[in-house]
Amino acid sequence: MTEKQRSLVGGISVLGLAGLICKVVGVLYRIPLANIIGGEGMGLYQQVFPAYNLLLTITSAGIPVAISRMVSHYVTIGQMKNARKVFTTALRLLTVLGIVTTVILLLLSRSIASLVGTPEGFLSYMCIAPSLFFVCVMSAFRGYMQGRRHMMPTAVSQLIEQVGKVAVALPFASVGFQRGGWTMGSAGALLGTSLAECAAMLYMIVKYRLTKEKPLPVAEDDGGISFVQMARRIVFISIPITLGACIVPLASTIDSATLKNLMTAAGMDSSEARIRYGMYSGMVITMINVPTALAMAMSTNLVPDIAAGLAKRDMDHVSREAAMGLRIASVIGFPCSVGMSLLARPILFLCYGGSQYTTEQLMMAGSLLEVSAMTIILFTMVQATSGILQGVGKQHIPMLTLLAGVVCKIVLNLTLVRDPGINIHGAPIASLVCYTVSMVPNLVYVCKYTRTRFSVTDVVLRPLGASAMMGLAVWAVYNFVFGGNACLGGRTLLPVAACILTGMAVYGIAAAGLGAIRAEDLPARFRKVLRLLPFVRKGN
Repeated sequence: MTEKQRSLVGGISVLGLAGLICKVVGVLYRIPLANIIGGEGMGLYQQVFPAYNLLLTITSAGIPVAISRMVSHYVTIGQMKNARKVFTTALRLLTVLGIVTTVILLLLSRSIASLVGTPEGFLSYMCIAPSLFFVCVMSAFRGYMQGRRHMMPTAVSQLIEQVGKVAVALPFASVGFQRGGWTMGSAGALLGTSLAECAAMLYMIVKYRLTKEKPLPVAEDDGGISFVQMARRIVFISIPITLGACIVPLASTIDSATLKNLMTAAGMDSSEARIRYGMYSGMVITMINVPTALAMAMSTNLVPDIAAGLAKRDMDHVSREAAMGLRIASVIGFPCSVGMSLLARPILFLCYGGSQYTTEQLMMAGSLLEVSAMTIILFTMVQATSGILQGVGKQHIPMLTLLAGVVCKIVLNLTLVRDPGINIHGAPIASLVCYTVSMVPNLVYVCKYTRTRFSVTDVVLRPLGASAMMGLAVWAVYNFVFGGNACLGGRTLLPVAACILTGMAVYGIAAAGLGAIRAEDLPARFRKVLRLLPFVRKGN
């Protein structure tokens, strides 16, 4: 493997960049989609995904992580035959699971649509159902290549998914809306999503067939592992990961079924409640999901990296990589939370101004995003700690801590959202509590099982200090140069672009100067440049 493939940060940069592009495209994709199918159409579109994501998580969340971890383990100890056997076994399991869940969603589409209060939207569930099969099959190939530390195919397949949505889903949404209003428009968009997933799956299959793996030093393989034994190992590892990954989609499913009904029960008009839910889930959650792409990339890379160190019984490596993972999580999470919160309103006006949303609705969405942005740092740390714990074989811990967090979230939703004075504003508060409850014990167990000392200075104070400097600069530029919220009535591209560029420059300099970012953390091609700066911290 090359140095870049061995580097934790190198792997994160590949998947993280692709993830960021995909998330940005996803945000931009929703702008014309909202203009095509309207507020109620977006509400229905967003209501479909919790049930879909829950089924998708059940089938394909845990097994790819298990593949990645097991393949990394076998490659590290030189048992290539078993590494390939992991892949072929998992591919069979995922193919069956994909078929079963696709059929289940097709059969239950009318029941689920009625359950969430939109019975006329059953066709949307049917149109997204084939994606379950496509993603399940694709995830087997992704897990194997990630275990081999080949991150580029996964990144390319993610880009194909997003570009396909724009190229196919938007025209389908337009045709559907013209023929059947907002219900058919939502169904058309989701059918286009299924076709995009199919294209990404075909790419991964072709890429796997064409990739010629370089020979590695091979130890004597344990050829006595049968299909049944290998399947049991995969299932044993994947079950707690799957259960843990199901918790958030389950909470989202509960949100989709309860938030609108809670607001309606408090006296709000049903159409207005649907629009508010659509704004929260389609605009606010979509925005905060953009920077969390880096967190997902980090978690994906930490699992095989930590597992490889454990396979070599190199606890120094495990401890070092775990500490780096925590630092990178805070370096990513803190500035994203601060920046997104400060620029919540101008970003939403830039993306959705001039659409069917009124100024009052966008201001409300901005206030929701200001609070929700604070979940970015919490989610980033939860993802990092979960990846570390999964890598050391303690995958049941993040499952239990996240379950505790989601229980708190549900209780707070039921308490806050049905209060007429709070309504939808209670949802982001509940999410903050959810991820805090999950993060704290995760950090404790990471330190315990990786023998890592949690450094408040490195993980909290340095990146937080740099983020505070960035926030002050962004606030000053936005308010004193562009007049603050007074600029929202006109063009907001220049203020948003200027604030983002200012924030990036100030944070980069401040983080390097305070030691939050270090030269040795970066891919090799950037280290020489960064080390030339006199104020950059060179070591621990």
